[in-house]
Amino acid sequence: MSFRVIVAGAGTGGLCLAQGLRRAGIDVVVLERDDGPRAAGLRGYRVGISPNGARGLRACLAPELYAVFEASTGEPYARLLMCTERYRRLLAVPFAEMPGGGSDEHNVSRATLRQVLLTGITDAVAWGRPVTGYELRPDGRVTVHAGGGEPVTGDLLVGADGAGSPVRRRFLPGAGHTSTGLVAIGGKAPLDAAATALLPDGDVPGMAPMFDRHGGMGISHVMRMRWDDDHVPRPGIAPAHAAALNGWEGLAGDPTTDFVSWGVTVPHTRFPGGMPSSTDGFALLTHARRVTDDWDPRWHELLKRSDPASAITIDIRTSDPLPEWEPGPVTLLGDAAHTMTPGRGAGANTALRDARELCERLVRVRDGELGLREAVGGYETLMRRYSALAVRESLEFMNDGAASRGPVARALGTVGTRAGMRLVDRVPVLRRRMIRDMQRVRDSELV
Repeated sequence: MSFRVIVAGAGTGGLCLAQGLRRAGIDVVVLERDDGPRAAGLRGYRVGISPNGARGLRACLAPELYAVFEASTGEPYARLLMCTERYRRLLAVPFAEMPGGGSDEHNVSRATLRQVLLTGITDAVAWGRPVTGYELRPDGRVTVHAGGGEPVTGDLLVGADGAGSPVRRRFLPGAGHTSTGLVAIGGKAPLDAAATALLPDGDVPGMAPMFDRHGGMGISHVMRMRWDDDHVPRPGIAPAHAAALNGWEGLAGDPTTDFVSWGVTVPHTRFPGGMPSSTDGFALLTHARRVTDDWDPRWHELLKRSDPASAITIDIRTSDPLPEWEPGPVTLLGDAAHTMTPGRGAGANTALRDARELCERLVRVRDGELGLREAVGGYETLMRRYSALAVRESLEFMNDGAASRGPVARALGTVGTRAGMRLVDRVPVLRRRMIRDMQRVRDSELV
């Protein structure tokens, strides 16, 4: 059976789905609001790909493109270091102790990942075409309206257009989001010897969540790429990675070089004058310094080295539980279906699972094994189940960090959290149990 799929949004999940559909010979068009592949925004930041996400990429990408993805990731992390705002150790977890030794954990720049996912399908992406609405046709198809051109008609519309999805608003008008009461500010600084000396774990490659005594949270991520500033593969990397990068035309157009990204999450109440503007990088860095004024001086020096143009702010929200609905010619994927807090790093990975689950069912439609509505309905039933768990556990992890509580509860929660981490750090059996719990959302099929 031949049919056409329209994907709203060229984000991680939407492009992964488009790769899988193109590979299967299924007609696909992607409508994207950005004017081009290197638009500004979150795409310049690090995203952690878990085994769950890697399975989605491996299923949808051609083997040679998956090899490019692996080669385009940053240097593997050695450990996770949890510490206080003064850089005092609370708990350290070597990635070698993760399930599978952490071999299927990847760190990648969002800009790089987008370049990889666009490889070979740029002709399927229509840039500068934000989806504004759609109409269901009497023949069971769907006509999609998007800025910058004529309507597009297909057999299935996949809303992969993010947390503010216009497709979701039209498709599920009663399904909203709830504020966590938290706001995050993030930024990036070039990674060099001076910046390395300012990190909680020094030159040990890894990530470092920080927990301050007020209930605020911070984090730093190190991203060392497998190529130098001239985008030439570095000596000493695996021959397979060097070969994949040398054969990838996207490397020359990727702006990513070594960097450290950081973030701080605090309650809205820390901003009595209102939420900081997302367009004023200098003001955002000033806000970040103010809400961390009693943190380690090295943290403040790192913020001073950050590029104001890289600074962002996010009002952290989470999806309300999704209702059930009858399957039809419209469905949702990724943040459009299940926005979640960043605590567990499950958002992008759940979107990649969505892409895999939906693509596998649409291939069965192509082969005549399933009807289109049956395939979409099967995907939606499963997606609602595993995404609900990911949303809930991501929110619980964020709440456990105490930042969303009142001042007294935050103070008490912080004392308990720090004491608990120090205990786990000293007792191997507790550390192993914690590792299993941490990976439950990121590293399992869940259902």
